[in-house]
Amino acid sequence: MDESTTPGSEGEMGLMGHLLELRTRLLKAILSVLLLLVALLPFAQRLYGWLAKPLLARLPKGGHMIAIEVTSPFLTPIKLAFVTALFLAMPAVLYQLWAFVSPGLYRHEKRLAVPLLISSVLLFYLGCAFAYFLVLPAAFHFLALVTPASTEMMTDIGKYLDFVLTMFFAFGLCFEVPVAVVLLAAFGVVTPQKLRQSRRYVIVGAFVIAAVLSPPDVLSQFMLAVPIIVLYELGVFAAGMLARSRA
Repeated sequence: MDESTTPGSEGEMGLMGHLLELRTRLLKAILSVLLLLVALLPFAQRLYGWLAKPLLARLPKGGHMIAIEVTSPFLTPIKLAFVTALFLAMPAVLYQLWAFVSPGLYRHEKRLAVPLLISSVLLFYLGCAFAYFLVLPAAFHFLALVTPASTEMMTDIGKYLDFVLTMFFAFGLCFEVPVAVVLLAAFGVVTPQKLRQSRRYVIVGAFVIAAVLSPPDVLSQFMLAVPIIVLYELGVFAAGMLARSRA
């Protein structure tokens, strides 16, 4: 038997083919992020001005932001442009991931995976928008009210960016609750009945998560806990529909 036709060499060729395809997919995903980054760099300062609006609108009259580090005025907007590029390129990145793994999935797995991928991206975007338009203004209003009269509220631009990105990430992940619930039900880890029975524990857990992740005011904590509970109920409803369709 010729050496090039041995089973071992066929397996190695198959493995090399998968590795080459994975490299191609990764390069395309990285390229999509880099192209968006190059396009956003000229608008980096404007992007930061837009991101800072929730805080600047609630600073006392004459209040402003400061830059503690020497390079912060230059590096902080570039960091924001990179995160924004990654944020906007996420559909393209997930598409490359899907194109790599989809050939190995069964048809019913593809029918479940496609709506879950699309829902996860949309829910993450929705969580970030919820944090920017509702939670951050309420949190900064509270912080401005509790600032001592002898203290001038001036926030470092780098610290502000880190805080806002943390809030975006936290709310984006918390809005993925329906996707997580449906996945658990799809893999048979839990049943819709068990999910309904666990409702009281989820409510307590939602307020604990809100207390840890959100700003210290009660309003912000409620603004995170209540959506988690609502999204959990949405996930339970979707899991019930999935179970009925399988039956």
